[in-house]
Amino acid sequence: MPLKMKDLPKSERPYEKFLMYGAKKLSNAELLAIIIKTGTKDETSVNIANRILLLAENIKELNSIPIETLEKIKGIGKVKAIQIKAVCELATRINAPINNMNLKITRPQDVANMFMEELKHEKQEKLKLLLLNTKNEVIKNIEIKTGSSSEIIVQPAEILKEVIKEELSKFILIHNHPSGDATPSDADIKFTKKLDESAKLLGVNLLDHIVIGKDCYKSIRKEMRI
Repeated sequence: MPLKMKDLPKSERPYEKFLMYGAKKLSNAELLAIIIKTGTKDETSVNIANRILLLAENIKELNSIPIETLEKIKGIGKVKAIQIKAVCELATRINAPINNMNLKITRPQDVANMFMEELKHEKQEKLKLLLLNTKNEVIKNIEIKTGSSSEIIVQPAEILKEVIKEELSKFILIHNHPSGDATPSDADIKFTKKLDESAKLLGVNLLDHIVIGKDCYKSIRKEMRI
């Protein structure tokens, strides 16, 4: 006969354990079980949580599990799948800086810190534009375009028109590689060189082009010495 949650000692039930010892004493599966709330007649919520965690390399990869995959797990379904994805999104937002506006950019790492949590789990390439003032402070953050899992088709003019429209002279480009490898492709380098040349003709300055991977990044300006 399957073991039910009510059959466990109170000190081993996720809710009670949370109250008795605090969140830090719970395993990843136990924390996830609290979100799931209920199990099935055959499995406890902790068992279901463990099966979900087997789909990810580690807890940080929970956000990368498609909602369609979660829905198909016995004991989850659409509503619980949405709840899990919502918690993952909250975690991403909690880890993001509260306010990036007026943040001063002094190195590529500053840009990576801004976008890593947002972009490292994306399954499609996203192209972002940071507009800066003369003090290298962030004035505006614009999402230019979303592409496929392996490329974004964009022209320098699409980016430069945003820079000119805001009457700012400095900008940084950011995009992600869903593969997780932040190494710039030949196309990335070629496009950055073309954009840099076009920007100079208009009297504006491309400070850098940052590629975001899985917990890693590359500065095309620094790595390729453009």
